[in-house]
Amino acid sequence: MSEQTNSLFPTLVIGAGAWGTALAIAIARNGNEVLLWGRDASHIAEMQKTASNERYLPGLPFPDTLQPTSDLAQAVKLAKHVLISVPSIAFSGMLKQVKPLIAEGIPVSWATKGLTPETGRFLYETAAEILGKSHALAVISGPSFAAEVAKDLPTAITTASADDAFNYALASSMHSPTLRVYTSSDMLGVQIGGTVKNVLAISAGISDGLGFGANARAALITRGMAEILRLAASLGANTETMFGLSGIGDLILTCTDDQSRNRQLGLAIGRGLSVEDAVTEVGKTVEGMHAAKEVLLRAQQAGIEMPIVEQVCKILFEGRDPRESVQALLCREQKAEELSPTKTAKI
Repeated sequence: MSEQTNSLFPTLVIGAGAWGTALAIAIARNGNEVLLWGRDASHIAEMQKTASNERYLPGLPFPDTLQPTSDLAQAVKLAKHVLISVPSIAFSGMLKQVKPLIAEGIPVSWATKGLTPETGRFLYETAAEILGKSHALAVISGPSFAAEVAKDLPTAITTASADDAFNYALASSMHSPTLRVYTSSDMLGVQIGGTVKNVLAISAGISDGLGFGANARAALITRGMAEILRLAASLGANTETMFGLSGIGDLILTCTDDQSRNRQLGLAIGRGLSVEDAVTEVGKTVEGMHAAKEVLLRAQQAGIEMPIVEQVCKILFEGRDPRESVQALLCREQKAEELSPTKTAKI
């Protein structure tokens, strides 16, 4: 591993939306130098003028060590660490844009949750293929809403990497009295939890939008967890990861709080809006919608059942009435409850 990994500053955060900005603030709040880049030059100019991101995190001033920039090439050249926070649909394109600019050995992390569109590949597979072997890679995940992190409210998240030194340095760059950062070596498991929970949050939102109540929501979360465990076991992830922050923690947060865009989409559909109108109402990227098809594809390739994910796909892409999907779930064959990942046929 390059000595560059020992110093991650300045860190370049690519993606000036709410989450990228919140992470930039968290790192800079520790006194670290941070560059924040976004595609919209006028937005960057506005942030430079106000020293805040009024578009996504209004009223939250930047630390003095956070500098917005519109010059990607110069920022990548200066950076000792690149952190990507863009929607999953833009992830591979962003990596391809960074590839010719980044020096050998500069570590790369991302806070994007989802799978690579069309292929269903996990983002670390895509990152390794595009960037090559000289860059340490890490993923940031866990139950966290951007506004609460930016407001310095108590939060716990996870960083996962196969490179222990980079993982520790990344976690240390963000760790603070209000942001507790745990480390993991299970990149696959952390990404499974962070991806599938978004799809399940859509189902929880639909259920609540239909007025089905707390009992139904709890059942969806619990049985959704069984689906996550089943997928994790089939792909060789550490199933214990699913009971941590990036698994059950993120699942509970996203399914139960209206700050979640995925839950917002489900709520709108449950209230009777078309999928198209629901997407318009949310007005921001809904990762679960992009991930649903790919998650189902991975499940089918692994030969496992994910009935909740399947019904979400039918609602989103086949025009199925949400009440019909609920009925389809309720009318499945009666089974014994079994959560052991070694007995996947009964999960």
